[in-house]
Amino acid sequence: MYIEKAKIIVLKIGSSNIVDGRGKLKEKWLKSLIKDIKKLVDKDKKVVIVSSGAIALGQSYLKIKRKKLKLEMSQALASIGQIHLTNVYRKFFEKNKIKIGQILISLDDTEQRRRAINARRTFENLFKLDAIPIVNENDTTATSEIKYGDNDRLAARVAQIIGANVLINLSDVNGLYKSSNEKEIINEVRNIDEKIYSFVNKKKNNYGSGGMETKLQAAKICMNSGCFMAIANGNYNNPLTKLIKDNICTWFIPKVSRLHAREKWIVSSIGTNGKIYIDDGAAKALKNGKSLLPAGIIRIEGKFLKGDNILIVDKSGNDFARGLTSFSADEIDKIKGKKSDQIEKILGYSSKSEIVHKDDMVNL
Repeated sequence: MYIEKAKIIVLKIGSSNIVDGRGKLKEKWLKSLIKDIKKLVDKDKKVVIVSSGAIALGQSYLKIKRKKLKLEMSQALASIGQIHLTNVYRKFFEKNKIKIGQILISLDDTEQRRRAINARRTFENLFKLDAIPIVNENDTTATSEIKYGDNDRLAARVAQIIGANVLINLSDVNGLYKSSNEKEIINEVRNIDEKIYSFVNKKKNNYGSGGMETKLQAAKICMNSGCFMAIANGNYNNPLTKLIKDNICTWFIPKVSRLHAREKWIVSSIGTNGKIYIDDGAAKALKNGKSLLPAGIIRIEGKFLKGDNILIVDKSGNDFARGLTSFSADEIDKIKGKKSDQIEKILGYSSKSEIVHKDDMVNL
């Protein structure tokens, strides 16, 4: 079972899962879900939640009847509902002795490389603090042109950024049905083609902004980034326990490994923004799968910024690796050849110790 083998799991919760037909929070359901999540956490799995429901809770709080809302009204309601949603998560998770952190992400945060790297570092640090990130779109100021507009694709991008093994997309259906009578689901999908799209039921629930079509778009993102994705019915108590036990869902199987997908992304850039020359000790460390530290850097070439794709060159001038730098050229020039514990003193602010993290690097 893919969930049991996974180290990092993204859980997308649909509006219909967390909010009932009257716009009220399903407290009993949420408590049961958190017990399921605790079981995963107790097995040393990292869990990220991408949660819908803020707009629906905002409507309920202000007693606004359900109807088609303009973007600016949806944004206002989301800002109100998000507070209530986060407070509920905090209260219920604290009862299970689990800490949470809130991350609001915009489209630009996932599509621009530097911002995506910054977002990933935030997730990694929350994991180090044993906190579960609760994610939603930062849509209170976004326009329709720079919005995801649904949490299906947002969850897939989050899974891609953090290198998740599995995305569980909870919905109000058992999976992707073979026909409109919704009796038989497809157990596995290995290629999303016209035939798969022909099975899509375009109807949406009262609160959700997505539908099966956006779930397939999310599945495409996952399949191309080495992440398994399941569409499953979350409208049961203890939905994760049920999913693991019964495996009633549609699994989308990735086309490439997670590592290969990331390597391909790094190497596939047309050009690099600069060069970092390293000594023999650093070259040996990188060959053994270590990160690049400032102590092993001899010199740099070019002007580049944090998050840029750079070429790592050995003393003889041979191309050694490519990677995404965690520092700008100006910063590296100041700390090259220095020990990691000197970085804060030299730069005047605290930062990470790796110039290029091993997960952001591909040896050539």
